[in-house]
Amino acid sequence: MVLIDGRLTSTLDSPVVSLPNLNFMKHHGAVFLNAYTNSPICCPSRSAMWSGLFPHLTQSWNNFKCLEPGYPTWMDLLKAKGLITQKFGKQDYTSGSHSLSNRVEAWTRDVQFLLRQEGRPMANLTTNRTQIRIMEEDWKNADLAVKWIRTQSNSSQPFFLYLGLNLPHPYPSESMGKNRGSSTFLTSLYWLQKVSYKDITFPKWLPVKRMHPVDYYSSYTKNCTGHFTDQEILNIRAHYYAMCAETDGIMGEIFSALNDTGLLNTTYVLYTSDHGELAMEHRQFYKMSMYEGSSHIPLLMMGPEIKPGTVISNIVSLVDLYPTMLEIAGLPVPRNISGYSLMPLLSATSQNSVLSISDLHPNWALSQFHGSNANASTYMLRDNYWKYIAYSDGDSVSPQLFDLSTDEDELRNVAPLYPEIVLSMEKKLQSIIDYKKISYDVHKYNKEEFIKWRASIGQNYSNVISNLRWHTDWNKRPKACELAIDKWLESGNNEIPMKD
Repeated sequence: MVLIDGRLTSTLDSPVVSLPNLNFMKHHGAVFLNAYTNSPICCPSRSAMWSGLFPHLTQSWNNFKCLEPGYPTWMDLLKAKGLITQKFGKQDYTSGSHSLSNRVEAWTRDVQFLLRQEGRPMANLTTNRTQIRIMEEDWKNADLAVKWIRTQSNSSQPFFLYLGLNLPHPYPSESMGKNRGSSTFLTSLYWLQKVSYKDITFPKWLPVKRMHPVDYYSSYTKNCTGHFTDQEILNIRAHYYAMCAETDGIMGEIFSALNDTGLLNTTYVLYTSDHGELAMEHRQFYKMSMYEGSSHIPLLMMGPEIKPGTVISNIVSLVDLYPTMLEIAGLPVPRNISGYSLMPLLSATSQNSVLSISDLHPNWALSQFHGSNANASTYMLRDNYWKYIAYSDGDSVSPQLFDLSTDEDELRNVAPLYPEIVLSMEKKLQSIIDYKKISYDVHKYNKEEFIKWRASIGQNYSNVISNLRWHTDWNKRPKACELAIDKWLESGNNEIPMKD
């Protein structure tokens, strides 16, 4: 799993950046044009992939609270059946693997004062112009995966190997100190030369006054509402693409190992991501957004029974990987999961037959977000060419509706123009998830966790919280900030909202 914007893999041979190994997968396997994360942030999205359940069903609310340790994943089921399994690299789907700052940011997102949570995004080059291995931890794990693959060359037993990468996640910004965010796009000239600057497009931005209030909050907390020169934006985007090229280079190591051992043509290879990565689109970087750059993920598959050059436009999501892996392994697929196997789509002989089997795989995707950098729980339903985004309780924050067939940049919220579509999408969303109750549950959880944490700090609470990276104004007005938190803790939500 790697954090690449899914649109980069939707078209063959993108002129913006050279990705030969991903292009190899597209030519020799299948590409899913409309694959989505079930939550645009690391842990909750991975919890969906490993469990086959939507995040609200496992209460995977943020990067701190996800699947409990020991939760049986699809790989655990394979291992229990005696199949050979191995995992390397970033897994990131259980509870408690993130910093105190991350936790408190997520819990207090509803407090009524704006917080600058991240460092200003920036592009940076390594001093070694020819350096290839920039993300050393990813390369180290790739080396382990390659070595392990070579041990399987003489085995007749099927194996399941998982390799999780950090790339192209921005790097921690050292200048921000102990609780620094990850806002540095770092690469070398070796990878940057694989990017065509002339083909990089500049993202279109709405005027700040026209931004949706949740989007504005996200841009503010990501430190992106200030002025950026064209060169800054161009460099950030170019460095992001160069980091994607490094990711592709790691994939090349895996393909070489499979080819050298004679396993390439007999092995299923799946490439996907837990979420995308915004690169200054909508005045944002990072993830935590339902815009395409953040929610649209790559999904490529190649293998013995997959027709080369297959293009699938059906809408799918990460929860579908659980039943897909079980079906490939020949194991029964549980009925009480959120996902549907992708194998019927992959085995279809033509695009017409792919489109005709929607009864075997619903043609919609659900995504939700409950963490930091957004001050309301967010729910996205992608259905056909419509993208509907609802917030919080569905009443206090207005929804957004985008027609992706005519507005690929998602700049025109047409919800006020199509009330009948809004009503239809709202009904469908509520038939899938009782999102008003989920928002209440998350709000309640945030308060309870914050109260427990504050009690554990005791008299030192104000000093501790003032040193977290996002409280830039806390020390200037500590009493006002404390009162804002007290007001939040005492506010509403005394009753569970009833479903309409």
